[in-house]
Amino acid sequence: MKKYKVLFLCHHNSARSIMAQALASAHLSKKFEGYSAGSSPGDSLNPFAMELIQEANYQGEPLMPKSWDVFSSADAPKMDFIISLSDKVRGEDVPVWPGSPATAHWDFPDPGLTSGSNNMEIKAAYVALYKGLQNRIDILAALSFERLDKIRLQDELNAIHQNLL
Repeated sequence: MKKYKVLFLCHHNSARSIMAQALASAHLSKKFEGYSAGSSPGDSLNPFAMELIQEANYQGEPLMPKSWDVFSSADAPKMDFIISLSDKVRGEDVPVWPGSPATAHWDFPDPGLTSGSNNMEIKAAYVALYKGLQNRIDILAALSFERLDKIRLQDELNAIHQNLL
């Protein structure tokens, strides 16, 4: 069975896109190779995001913030899907991606902006994000890619976001 390469984008590549990469890579369907990047990558991973990833017993490649430029070069892996997770990324000059992948935007608020007064409130925002990402990746995995043409696949990818608003 073909594994589909999915690149998740957000601004700092320290929480949302990192969690999506881990979830896609470890998905039970085994349909995906998850990748992540950011337009302005941070220096380190968010500890709340990493705690959730570790609790899920993620065993994939090491996770770290990286620039999306890594995936726009001619020798970069050819992505099948590119999914932005942040409105900040949507408004930026996005690189041209090799291979003409299907693209979508799944808007998830930045949990780092949670104004909770204690760690439990902040962690709850990360748990909600994790569950939301898991739900959308489950829906993506349920699509029959082999039976969909490129245009229909793009429509289905965008519908995942619309149906969950």
